[in-house]
Amino acid sequence: MVAQETPGYAVGWGTLALLNAGLAQSKGRSGLTWFLASLLLGPIATLIVVVLEREPEKY
Repeated sequence: MVAQETPGYAVGWGTLALLNAGLAQSKGRSGLTWFLASLLLGPIATLIVVVLEREPEKY
């Protein structure tokens, strides 16, 4: 029974990591860094990315 639930859990976690990477990039931050952080932290990383302010643009 646990083996059937694991793939859905992994897909959801991976999707969340992709969403966090996109959100981080929209705020001027590294998508790859936040993707990897999201794989480790999950929803906690989402909260951090949402709370962080946008990076100032560099000219």
